[in-house]
Amino acid sequence: MGSLASAGAVLGPRARASANDTVRVACVGVHAQGREHIRRYSAIENVEIAAICDVDESVLNARVSELEKAGKKRPAAFTDFRKLLEDKSIDAVSIATPNHHHTLQTIWACQAGKDVYVEKPCSHDMFEAKQIVAAAQKYNRLVQHGTNSRSSIVREAIQHMRDGLIGEVFMARGLCFKWRDTIGRKPVEPVPAGVHYDLWLGPAPEHPFTQNRFHYNWHWFWDYGNGDLGNQGIHQVDVSRWGLGVKYPTKVSAIGGHFMFDDDQETPNTLAATFEFEDNGKKKVMTFEVRHRISNHEAGIDEGIKSSNTVGAIFYGSNGYLSVWDEDHGRYQSFLGREQQPGPSGSDIGNNWANFIAALRTRKHEDLNAPIEEGAISTTLVHLANISYRVGRMVRFDAASYSIPGDAAANKMFRREYRKPFVVPEKV
Repeated sequence: MGSLASAGAVLGPRARASANDTVRVACVGVHAQGREHIRRYSAIENVEIAAICDVDESVLNARVSELEKAGKKRPAAFTDFRKLLEDKSIDAVSIATPNHHHTLQTIWACQAGKDVYVEKPCSHDMFEAKQIVAAAQKYNRLVQHGTNSRSSIVREAIQHMRDGLIGEVFMARGLCFKWRDTIGRKPVEPVPAGVHYDLWLGPAPEHPFTQNRFHYNWHWFWDYGNGDLGNQGIHQVDVSRWGLGVKYPTKVSAIGGHFMFDDDQETPNTLAATFEFEDNGKKKVMTFEVRHRISNHEAGIDEGIKSSNTVGAIFYGSNGYLSVWDEDHGRYQSFLGREQQPGPSGSDIGNNWANFIAALRTRKHEDLNAPIEEGAISTTLVHLANISYRVGRMVRFDAASYSIPGDAAANKMFRREYRKPFVVPEKV
């Protein structure tokens, strides 16, 4: 039930002579975002959803039935992800489970010779961000991170900035203003029939079952999620870092809290974070805000649509600014000079799943638009901001040692205690 490393040594990618060869994908965790995975793969030619895995049998059975009603071949059904990995005919797994499973399930899949699409954020903590990359590289797997904007029109926007459209880019601002109501309080209750709760908990500590710690609302508990910074915000963190052209920050400071509501939520619903970077001797700065209530729009993001949300990123340069809408809308617009004259703009949401499949056919890592190496760096920004918030002070990150020197309390948050046998190993 622990390491699956022995399998990785003997299994390699199944040969595909052409684009007509079927790619067999297993979708894992299919209650919410995983349902989108099923929809996306179902629309790609010569891709078969060969298996579905979910610890909630009611969700599992519903997705199997939906595929059959759509005229698709009935997939194999699993509640235990480890059993699914024993099927050598499966080429890739597409993971949309809660955050606290992402790294371990990806490592297991890599060890079993599978390529992986893993939802954001790819890790639950700093330690796991290193381990997931190590596994992908050791077992020579193609691992795509679910930061969908990397396959959208944002690629064009980033290239415009690389070409000097708005001059020297010195600052990015990420926005996650997303209406979210109170989750209330939910009592401890018996585990619902058909829910394999031990498998759902996985690496997380034991805790009695409550509805608020289950479907979706797990995002707001530190044992499983990373707050909205790691839920929606990781998309905009990734775009912001990408556009700035930086990797790890040197300083991170975050303040905020859980305002307005008296409920079960542990993570902040309002957060303001600042990241400082050193880039070839020059400083760059990135700010990020999370808000869960009524808010304004900025830089045209989400204006003109029926939404109380403002989700995107803004880049500031010496000759103007450029704004990017969230991955679901896939837009960018630019404003040039002191007069803020409209510049280039575009709209296309792209398809991160199709890019993943295309890369599986070429077997070229460079064909991945959202490689795990990039996803892991962006995910560390989420963790460092949450660590700063939780310890209540600015933290100074040293990328060379992958630590916060001189701060034992902050470093302790780099890695959690694992509930056996669901342990992310020191050596993958």
